[in-house]
Amino acid sequence: MSGVTVLHPEWLWALPLLGLAALWLWRRRGAAGDWGRVADPGLLAAMAAMGRVAGGAARGATSGASLVLAALLALALAGPAVERRDAVSYRNLDGVLFVVDLSAGFADGPGWPDMRAAVQLAVTGLGARPAGLIVFAGDAYTAFDMSADHRELAQTLLVLDAETVPDEGASPARALALARERLRLAEVLAGDVVMLTGGAGVGAQALAEAAQIAEAGARVSVVTDAPQGAVLAAGGGRVFAPQEAGALAAWLSDGARPRLERQGYRLLFWHDLGRYLLALALLPVLVLFRRAGS
Repeated sequence: MSGVTVLHPEWLWALPLLGLAALWLWRRRGAAGDWGRVADPGLLAAMAAMGRVAGGAARGATSGASLVLAALLALALAGPAVERRDAVSYRNLDGVLFVVDLSAGFADGPGWPDMRAAVQLAVTGLGARPAGLIVFAGDAYTAFDMSADHRELAQTLLVLDAETVPDEGASPARALALARERLRLAEVLAGDVVMLTGGAGVGAQALAEAAQIAEAGARVSVVTDAPQGAVLAAGGGRVFAPQEAGALAAWLSDGARPRLERQGYRLLFWHDLGRYLLALALLPVLVLFRRAGS
């Protein structure tokens, strides 16, 4: 477990203001609201004995309790937190799906070895992120379910060729629709879809599927050397040439955790301690109630 971090540090600006308020109250301390400077001392003492005015100590205690209460509330709202021990259990929210075009003319073309080498190197940059594989030609199929077994995934990639998918043609729209469904079933909130394609079959339906994946929170990146394939990038995804395998691996090594935190899922990874400070703030509240009833 890491050290304490602050989820909403802007609330800490209230602490210097409270410090200035405490200094101002300390400098203006005095009995009965400073009436001692203008009232007859004997009369003031008699009124204090009758309980008609509060002494400086009582008033100072009330002011001090109020300041302590405000400081504890500011600290609670700042959100001090520690990393959850089970944060790794949320790694499925950060999955990667490789979508590989195995249509004739692409998977048996001269650029296919570079494409396959690019995605194999990309697998090495996944870290703890689970990954899956979808292959397509005229239709799309799940070739490897979402898993953290990257070695098995890399071995599966080695045997892919133009004979793997029996359906003729190229339908990236069906592949992206299947990817969107797989991400939904895996409950991935901010993952990556990486498509390797020669650009055949890209049309309005494929663009719409890529946009829907982006709307669900995932990035759609494309590895291609064809301009018509590059238009599928969406949701902050990038376009990579087959020779940019290192850049793709580095891109995928930047997991979705920062994006999840920006989208409001920060407490999946952090245990907020602010609630305990709110409970502690009840102590100065009790002091204030006692003073109000006395």
